[in-house]
Amino acid sequence: MATIRSALREYFHVEYQPGERKLVQKIDFFILTFCCLSYFMNYLDRSNLSNAYVSGMQEDLGFVGDQLNVINTCFTVGYVVGQIPANLSLHYVEPRRFFPACMLVWAGLTMVTASARRPQSIMAIRFFQGLAEATTFAGTHYVLGSWYTERELGKRSGIFTASGLAGTMIGGFIQTGIHSSLDGVNGLRGWRWLFIMDGIITLPVALYGFIFFPNTPSTTKAFYLTDSEKALAVSRVPPVEDRSPISWTFFRKTFTSWLFWGFVVLWIIAGETESFSSNALMALYMKSHPTNKYSVAQLNDYPTGVPAVGIVSTLFWATLTDFLNGKRYLVGYFIGITGVATSTMILAASKDPTNPGSTPVVFGAYYWAGAVYACQATFFAWANDALRYEQHMFRAIVLAGMNLGSNAVNAWWSIVFYGASMAPWFTRGMWAMIAVSIVLAIWTAALSYTTSKHGKARREEFTGSSSSVGQHKTATDVEYASEIGADRRCRGGK
Repeated sequence: MATIRSALREYFHVEYQPGERKLVQKIDFFILTFCCLSYFMNYLDRSNLSNAYVSGMQEDLGFVGDQLNVINTCFTVGYVVGQIPANLSLHYVEPRRFFPACMLVWAGLTMVTASARRPQSIMAIRFFQGLAEATTFAGTHYVLGSWYTERELGKRSGIFTASGLAGTMIGGFIQTGIHSSLDGVNGLRGWRWLFIMDGIITLPVALYGFIFFPNTPSTTKAFYLTDSEKALAVSRVPPVEDRSPISWTFFRKTFTSWLFWGFVVLWIIAGETESFSSNALMALYMKSHPTNKYSVAQLNDYPTGVPAVGIVSTLFWATLTDFLNGKRYLVGYFIGITGVATSTMILAASKDPTNPGSTPVVFGAYYWAGAVYACQATFFAWANDALRYEQHMFRAIVLAGMNLGSNAVNAWWSIVFYGASMAPWFTRGMWAMIAVSIVLAIWTAALSYTTSKHGKARREEFTGSSSSVGQHKTATDVEYASEIGADRRCRGGK
């Protein structure tokens, strides 16, 4: 017990350098407010498509079969295509300009969705919306990893991820309010007003980003940071050389790195454990319930419990893994257990679908499944931790690659296993969830072992070289330089 109390005191009592506490407070306010509001709007937009679908859009536009899933796939394709180019762009375009510009584009496309007359129009709009939103998640994790230390990162990643889940949760209540107050105003259905209002409230957040977002420590021009605070911000993270990533050697080293593939595969697997929530299965279950009929308000409000559980789980695991000195891998085991258990509950309920007792079992399973959202913050924080001593753009590509890989698989995964026509039981998807949950636990164990060994070696390397100012180099830096020289000699260059 005394050991636990001692660990808690150590966790909550952080020793800061002179001026560091004030610096952290400033970047917490200006970075987290913009990133959280941006991600909130991002997820508000994504969830509102499902909310609109169950609030009259399906009937008004004549949706048939799995066209809702096809729309989600179009968004995913655009999102995948934009991942790596968007994160590479952060090397050439200031995040203070790039992030808000992308927000303006997706806000405009959201409002244009209100004018759609057929599902095919929304398919085209959502593709370009995916391109515009591509940098929000992975790009923000890159920026967070650039500013925060390993001890600080988990909680900040958790707060950021929770803001997106809040957008999903609040979207249902917003749609309920709009449907009851604006439905029919100026001849527009309530679901059309939802897209208009969603786009309008995104605009001031983009303006805030243009003015206040501080870029990264080495490039910041933020007026609210003093010169000493800017220097302190740079000193808080390993001094890794930042160079232009556009070279054959860089890409070859990146895409043959076990770190790249280790984390990409981790997030491909983990991303599919979120399928219950990301495909709005609870709302589709309710809409196709074998015996019960739910109102529009109930269809929008009841599923908000899923992201609510996700917020609690995210903040809990992000804080706990910080407290446990970065043991992010523990979340992988928790998610594996959750995926197997919740799928089994729904499969059991499907055996007797008209039994009144089956409905609370399914509701409980979907609410519990919301807890798997914890993997977003913790796994991206894990990647940031493991890549802390690597080249900045290598870290950016790994983070983008994680999101790219997951969404590339999800583009067809949701259609194969969670098509809207498979409601209410999604039996094939339940078995798929059990499979990926088991695989996630196995992959987590293997990756935690290899990253632990790698991290220990890298810390020892940097500690050993810290006495020589300006001599900090990554192993990939040394290999990069030697291979550039070899490439030039082969071409007769200098």
